[in-house]
Amino acid sequence: MWHAHPHGMQLHNRGVRQDVRELGALLGDVLEGQTSRGAFETVESCRRSAIDYRSGELESREPLVTELEGLSPRRQRTVARAFATYFELINLAEERERVRTIRTDSQEGTLEDSLEAAAKELGEDDVQTVQRILDDVLIEPTFTAHPTEARRKTVKSKLRQISTSLETLDERLLTDKESAQIWQDIDAEVTSLWQTPQVRNRQPEPEDEARNVQWYLENTLFDVVGDVYDELDETIDAAVPGDIEIPKLFEFRSWAGSDRDGNPYVTPEVTANTLERQRSVILDRYRDQLKRLSGVLSQDGSRIDAGSAFQVSLERDRERLPGSARTAEQRYPDEPYRQKLKLMRERLRRVGDVRPGGYDDADELGADLSVIAESLRANDADSIVDAHVDPIRRQVATFGFSLASLDLRDHQQKHTDAIAETLEHEGIDYRTLSEDERVELLTDAVLQDEPVIDLSETADLSDDSARVLELFDSLADWQTEYGVHAIDTYCISMTEEPSHVLEVLFLADQAGVISLPEHAGIDIVPLLETEYALSGARRIMGTLFENEAYAQVLEARGRTQEIMLGYSDSNKENGFLAANWSLYKNQRRLGEICDDHDVTMRLFHGRGGSISRGGGPMNEALLALPNSTVTGQVKFTEQGEAIAEKYANPRIAERNIGQMLNAQLRARKQALDQPEEEVHEEWVAAMETMADAARREYRDLLESDGFVQYFEQATPITVIEDLDLGSRPASRSGERTVEDLRAIPWVFSWTQSRCILPGWYALATGVEAYLENGGSMNTLQTMYEEWPFFRTTLDNAALSLSRTELEIADRYADLAEPDLRERFFPRVSDEYERAADLITEIGQRDQLHTRDWLGENLERRNPYVDPLNMLQVYLLGRTDRTDIEERTLRLTVKGVAAGMKNTG
Repeated sequence: MWHAHPHGMQLHNRGVRQDVRELGALLGDVLEGQTSRGAFETVESCRRSAIDYRSGELESREPLVTELEGLSPRRQRTVARAFATYFELINLAEERERVRTIRTDSQEGTLEDSLEAAAKELGEDDVQTVQRILDDVLIEPTFTAHPTEARRKTVKSKLRQISTSLETLDERLLTDKESAQIWQDIDAEVTSLWQTPQVRNRQPEPEDEARNVQWYLENTLFDVVGDVYDELDETIDAAVPGDIEIPKLFEFRSWAGSDRDGNPYVTPEVTANTLERQRSVILDRYRDQLKRLSGVLSQDGSRIDAGSAFQVSLERDRERLPGSARTAEQRYPDEPYRQKLKLMRERLRRVGDVRPGGYDDADELGADLSVIAESLRANDADSIVDAHVDPIRRQVATFGFSLASLDLRDHQQKHTDAIAETLEHEGIDYRTLSEDERVELLTDAVLQDEPVIDLSETADLSDDSARVLELFDSLADWQTEYGVHAIDTYCISMTEEPSHVLEVLFLADQAGVISLPEHAGIDIVPLLETEYALSGARRIMGTLFENEAYAQVLEARGRTQEIMLGYSDSNKENGFLAANWSLYKNQRRLGEICDDHDVTMRLFHGRGGSISRGGGPMNEALLALPNSTVTGQVKFTEQGEAIAEKYANPRIAERNIGQMLNAQLRARKQALDQPEEEVHEEWVAAMETMADAARREYRDLLESDGFVQYFEQATPITVIEDLDLGSRPASRSGERTVEDLRAIPWVFSWTQSRCILPGWYALATGVEAYLENGGSMNTLQTMYEEWPFFRTTLDNAALSLSRTELEIADRYADLAEPDLRERFFPRVSDEYERAADLITEIGQRDQLHTRDWLGENLERRNPYVDPLNMLQVYLLGRTDRTDIEERTLRLTVKGVAAGMKNTG
């Protein structure tokens, strides 16, 4: 009997404290070697005084502030650099600790939200129901190029190298010599990291953003997805009696390279290059996989019967590719599977090529793999199919020939303008038509056979409108070249009327991408984000579902309607509590509208990385959605540094996908068991009162005279706008109002100044209004215990409150003019204090957050973020900064972002 491990079951050699300590010491050595003893001592002294203040040994932060302000600009930059680099390394140590926890819990069978737990829960139902739940579930994480990933790709790959070395030290039995060798590698990577410029000196282009997204798909997700399916297969087998077929449960999508909203640099050429690059990457990966499979399938044709279906398929390939077939037979005489795989690799090589014989689509490749699998099973080689063929089949089902399908997105106004300008040439004055007249005109135009406009005639149009027409014209070509599935969704931001959806239908129809009734090549997705659009959901969706032309699109798309909800803009408009309540109510309302029209709804949650923009733990969010909206299909955005945090490390990526799947399977079962969730009238009334009062208080703050100036003076917004974080501009027009600011810089700026106001402001005012209005604390406590929506909302606010540091925010407030400071800072801090007290009382606990790891995490990080914040405040307060001071200031923004693990 083999022993699992010589010392009982010890899975790991290290712990997080040791990792933090040794990486910190190593960085200290590198710092001293690369700069000077003096610089090292300065950093040490800042670190000590930050820690001493936090632990109560120092009365105030003044010694730290005085020291930082007295340094030469060059030395200040070194300090900023040291702390920013420290966080990059600490983040790796914490990532390692997450992996340790996952492995240990998995070994001990205590992993929460696991696939095993989900399978057990499904096992309570009969086989038909379990199969139905699996068939209904489709999870579509959608990667967006949001400008919050503050790290360069170069830096990212160095950090991955260090991460791999830490894994080896932690999980393998090594000799001292091997260990020393690995530390030498880490030392080299950290040195190189120190010598690499941290801050981009140019704005990233949309293609850089597309490559960034592609990196995670190609390097982690491609390999991880198969493992998740395997695990699900095993756990369902064990928990559910009877035969269950596991369908496709995941599909990855992307906006990088195709989202045009507010980004003039995303041209049709950028989209075309992205489609081309993603296809060539995925085809290469399949060829590698088939090459590996060929190493396994060395069966002797004279000793097995490959079966007639296999023979037929091999014959067909031989006719298709006679030259390659001869080579294959010479190289692999009597090895039928290897001959077949050789021809399959050749067919992959010819996809999109002028030479004939290439695969038309991923389904053809899938069919070939199925033929091989059946043939092997008939020869009792089930274990080979399970281990080697099925994983590739699942990859093909998940990634197709496109790696990630692209969603197009643009602002509704752009389509309206383009149509108005084009129709003017046809003698139609579209701008003066009423909404009903527009609907009628567009519907008739789509239903008639003759085209109304020529998309290629753009000479007399404005640049914007010419771009819109050119895009739809290209879309037809892209679908022909890459397959409809590679780019089959069109999202319309700021949709407020039915005509906004019909305009896209009209343009797609003129392009031939839609030809009713038989073919609709795109899903048209309205993005509802303003209060007007959300409260008018029945008016918008009802009109469309009953519209003669749109009804045919629905039929052609399997009666599924995707609807996107914007979290960030509604939060910026209404504040945290009111926005969350509005989204909850509107999801239920959309569910009812779709039910009334017998349409399957797929909600697309436009969530951000930060709490105020709908962030927070994904599995909890999925389980807190109203039952009536859980159809099984769900789509959500993954953006910015949240992508790196979830998908850079394969084990964490696998865990994340497993958790999403656990949540979605359970949520779908819940929805079938209880289609209408019990929400007491009294709870709804309480939420209405709280949300109204909170919205009023929040709007009042934003609209107060001088608030925008205060925001500009007391946060680093002006620096963030010049940071080169993303390829699109920070503000929608050049104006300076809160409305006009993009939601991301708005949240990013507050996060930097440690006053995460968008994640909790006005919550206290709302709760107090309910209590003063005859409400009871007992009711709120019951709501917290029994209503997932309410609990998740408060828990997320608690996370934002925990990350807020008023003492530091106070120093930023000092940067504002004294009368502005007096007007706003006390008001904000008062709201903070009351919210913290109320949340602990409602949750009946003695601290704000419910997560122990967060407490440790903050304790470990805070002393290191403090010096960066103090330095940032000092530099923001200088009116004429030199070049080196500008660079240091930008470094502090990067460092605080890494330290807070959250940008926007």
